[in-house]
Order: sequence, then C-alpha cells, then structure tokens
Amino acid sequence: MDGADVAKRNTSKCCWMVLNAQVYDVTSYLDQHPGGAAILLAQGGRDATIEFSRIHSPDVLQYLPTGSLLGPIDTSTIGALAPPTNEEALRSLPTGEGLRHLSKCVVTGDFEVAAKMMLPARSWSYVSSSSNSGLSMAANLDSWSAVRFRPRVLRDVQTVSTVSSILGHRCPFPFYISPMGILGRAHANAEVELVRGFRRSGIHGVISTVSTKTTEEIASSLTEALERHDDSRDVSAAPQLHFQLYTSPDREAAIKLIHRVKAAGFRSLWVTVDTPVLGKRTIDRRQLAEEALAMGSDEQARAAGLGIVTHVRQNQVSASLAWTDLEWIKKEWGGPLVVKGIQCAEDAKLAMDYGCQGILLSNHGGRQLHSAPDALSTLLEIRAYCPEVLGNLEVFVDGGLRDGADVLKALCLGAKGVGVGRPFFYALAAYGTRGVERCIEILAEELATAMRLVGITSLDQVHPDLVNARRLANEIWRPLDSRL
Repeated sequence: MDGADVAKRNTSKCCWMVLNAQVYDVTSYLDQHPGGAAILLAQGGRDATIEFSRIHSPDVLQYLPTGSLLGPIDTSTIGALAPPTNEEALRSLPTGEGLRHLSKCVVTGDFEVAAKMMLPARSWSYVSSSSNSGLSMAANLDSWSAVRFRPRVLRDVQTVSTVSSILGHRCPFPFYISPMGILGRAHANAEVELVRGFRRSGIHGVISTVSTKTTEEIASSLTEALERHDDSRDVSAAPQLHFQLYTSPDREAAIKLIHRVKAAGFRSLWVTVDTPVLGKRTIDRRQLAEEALAMGSDEQARAAGLGIVTHVRQNQVSASLAWTDLEWIKKEWGGPLVVKGIQCAEDAKLAMDYGCQGILLSNHGGRQLHSAPDALSTLLEIRAYCPEVLGNLEVFVDGGLRDGADVLKALCLGAKGVGVGRPFFYALAAYGTRGVERCIEILAEELATAMRLVGITSLDQVHPDLVNARRLANEIWRPLDSRL
C-alpha cells in the first residue's frame, strides 16, 4: 500500500496506521480502544510502530477486529506518511541532554528527578500516578521511616554477606525488580534493556503480563545476555525471571498464557489479586481527558475522567477471581506460586491454607484502593495475629522502599525479600541499561552499609530485636471480628 494514501486516512470516519510495516484499519476499533479513540486518532495516517511498542506487546494485535490488517506498506513510500507529532519529535532528540552524570546518582531518588526531565507527559503521568488523592502511595513512602534500628556495636563487621534466596533460587541480594506494566513508556527496548541491566548482578526480576515485549522475547534476552557474558557469570547466582499474572476472565486464554510462561522458563508465578477492577488513577485520567479534548471529543473526555476509558482492556482483569481459582492455576502452572496483593492477616493465612509458596504484601504501589494499608502495617499485623505464616511461606513486601536500609528493616520484621519498582523504571528511562545497573549498585551498597552499622554480617542474623518492632506492634489496629 502507498504511504500517501495511508496519510489521508486520519479521521474518525477512516483511520489507518502503520505498525511494523503493516497497514491497519482501526476505524471500527476506535470506540473499543481501552485508552479511548483520541490516542488512536493522534496516530492516524502515521507510522505508529514506536508509540505502539512503548505500550503494547505484539500479542495485543489479536484484539483488533477481523479484517483490520490491510497488508504491507510499500517501504519506498513511508516518507509520504504524516510527520511525527510534537511529542514524537521531542523523543527524537539525543537522550541524556541536561542529565546529571550517572556517577552523581547516589540515591534512588536521583533517578526520579532525571526521568521527569526525559519522559513525555503521558509516560510521566502513567508511572507517577496513584489512586484518588495519593494517600496510599504517600503512606507507602512514609511507613518505612517509622521503623528505627536498634544497632549492636563492637562486633566484627569487616566482611558481610548479602546473599539470599527467592523460592529456592540463590540471589546476591534480598531485593528484586518488581513487575512494571507498559515498560515501553520508559525505554524503546523496554523489558529487554531491563533484563540486560540486571544480568551482571544476578538479582531476580518479576515480569508483568502487560509487558511491551513478548514473554518469549524477554526470556530469550536473558539467556542471550548470559551466554554473551559467560566468562563473567557466577553460575551459582544467575539471575532468574518470575512472572506476574493478571488472570483473564477467559480461563482458556489464562491457561494458554500460563503454559507459554512455563515453556519460556520462568521460575514462579505471581498471581495478582488486588486488581478485580482498576483503581482510580487520578493523574492518568486527567491526561487521557486532556488528550481527548485536544482531539475535540467531549464525550471521550467525559468517559476518561470517570475511568470508563482507560489504558487497560476490560478482558485483562477478572472481577470474579476467587480463592478456589488458585486450584486450577496451581495445577496448570505446576511450580511455585505467589499470591500478589495480600493486605491483611486473614488473607495471608488463607494463602497458606491453600498451599501457596509465597505471598507479596502490596497495595499495588498505591495505585488501587484509596487508604489501602502499606506493606509494613500488613507485615506487623501478620506477626501479631498469625506468625505461623512467616514460618510456612516466603513473605515478600513492596511499596515505598527506596533505600537498602529499608530492605534490611523489612527482613528484620520477617520478610524474605523486597520488591523495588519505580526507581528502576526511572533509572531505565533516563539511563537505559547502565541506569538499571547503577540502581542495583546503590541499593546493594546501602544494604551492606546498614548491615555493618546495625552489627550483623549475614542475613541469617536478622531479627525483630534489631528494630523498634514492639512499639510498632502496639499501634496495630485489632480487627473487631477476627476470623483467623
């Protein structure tokens, strides 16, 4: 097909675009698009491959109506397509302009400052957004500052070991990279670049269902990176991939995905249970509404402001997921299973009763329920009301941990490992693979320093007496009708 012909098809009555050298007619999909018609219309008559890859995996194309694929574009006529939007033109500028030198990034917060300089408004609103007024996210960040250490002194801390394990797999540090959806908003090469960034350190990463690269491509990128640098690899501490599952309402589709993940070599399945519906992402809604208004669509803007139009497909999450569904998920997976999004002691105990291998205490980065409990509160609640969970499951936490010392606090209170998300998104956006590596180095150095100053030399020496756990435990809200 001719590029000049495609360039003319940029209205709500006829909207074509180019994706990976193929022409698609998305006119009939405009009203079905989860993010609203405005996003598609902005790419009408253009080569939308770069923008598409920042948000979606190629697998998403299966959701287009039958007949949408019109055929390949004549590559000699691509120059006749409509020019890039202003936002796309900004992305073509050399990356890193005005950024501080990477060596000057000495705390994880430095990456957020750098990323804000680099990211387009839509990308920034997506990653920085929280639910409602932001109370849950603010509580995440504030909670860990309430924990104080009780250091022991005059101990030989010349040599310390930060080695830990996750679900039976050795790792050099007790923290991992949390799953982050639509990572293409941070970097054009998205999850592949992220995986390359944590290859050398040996830490683990949990990959999201809504990644912008395919499951197989992500797994292959780690294998290729390890093989390419085999001479520098510590085989006993090789990085591992785990998978965060959003369970589709279509069981057959969910099973198909589980089997793909298993075949790709992922080590464990982390089933997301805190997203039966999408939370109120306030900043994201405003951004979508603004885009719709810019395209002259008042109705789309109204829908975006009310959350009717979102970045998430309706068939991506299931509002009917129940505890009994874990049975068939476990059967199809056949390996370690973690329940992601536990927010109270009762559910932690239920996860243990259902035979899960781990739980992740999380409020989804403060992006779901308004006034949700932070992971620290849930961890303390478990310690108070069902401590047996800590001995039978691997308990992970995430949300608001920004320092290696925070990681140590969580371990002292019974956590097995800590997930860190946004700092790695920001590091990837600003510096690519090198940023991911630097973020790991910062957290690792802070953890080792905190261990020395607290007075321990290995993680098997962590203990609640090293923090002010008793005072914190007294502040836990006691359920009026506990059903533990």
